[in-house]
Amino acid sequence: MFDFLLKRLASIVPTLLFVSMLIFGLQQLLPGDPANILAGEEQDPAVVAHLREKLHLDEPLPVRYAYWMAGVVRGDLGESVRNQQPVLELIAQKLPVTIQLAAMAMTIALLIGIPAGIVSAVGRGTVWDAAANLFALWGISTPNFWLGILLILLFSVQLGWLPASGYVSPFEDLGANLASMIMPAFVLGNAIAAVLMRHTRSAMLQVLSADYVRTARAKGLREPVVVLRHALGNALVPIVTLGALELGTLLSGAVLTEQVFTIPGFGKLIVDAVFNRDYAVVQGVVLVTASAYIVLNLLADLAYFAVNPRLRG
Repeated sequence: MFDFLLKRLASIVPTLLFVSMLIFGLQQLLPGDPANILAGEEQDPAVVAHLREKLHLDEPLPVRYAYWMAGVVRGDLGESVRNQQPVLELIAQKLPVTIQLAAMAMTIALLIGIPAGIVSAVGRGTVWDAAANLFALWGISTPNFWLGILLILLFSVQLGWLPASGYVSPFEDLGANLASMIMPAFVLGNAIAAVLMRHTRSAMLQVLSADYVRTARAKGLREPVVVLRHALGNALVPIVTLGALELGTLLSGAVLTEQVFTIPGFGKLIVDAVFNRDYAVVQGVVLVTASAYIVLNLLADLAYFAVNPRLRG
């Protein structure tokens, strides 16, 4: 396991380097010139020239990339051209919001998706299997923004139980924070739970037909012990990877859901940056997101050894 960890860690640096080059290169394909946008409607040539020099827009592409990477290595992701605020500071403000939303959504997805998949696999062909598959179909096919609007109409407008939008820091009022986050978290978790349910069902059906499971049943072990102790551990191996990828997706910012519920997270940050041609913010947010994906995949690989005894051997 230690050798495997060293190999994976050694592959992270070239992967991040390639990702940074890809991010910076694709960023240049966005239409518009930040200098012209920042210069305002009059676009004084002297002001535009000054801005282009300040932002290194008059330099060749490789030189601009070198300037950016030199800052990244020092922990400096640049400065937002829109509000003159360091990108790292903006990310530090928005990231905790998205992390909380992602954690709550993933918790809801795990609590619903995995038990539903187990019940569906164990009760294959029964009414429970049909109900679980119907739930999965509902979760996969329902647009997040539409479900969010329905929840707002029901719980905010009709019942008045939850706030329709906005965000309150948990350090200010934990109760108000949970009340404002539960609906967007359920909207995101509902879709992921459906995917987890389908994959858990498929993995459990394959494992339940294995020889060692039949042997465990032949020994007279109770069915819950067979399912939860002998079958579930091996069935969770593909689910770990899926869960890590879905969590990475959540951390990248659930744009539509955050817009519907006015959650000031990563999604809103990157949308505003793209519309404002704020290159530094876009590059910084995407780089942090890509890094999160890589780290989560590494953690998923390491989790294999925890959930599957055969890999430890």
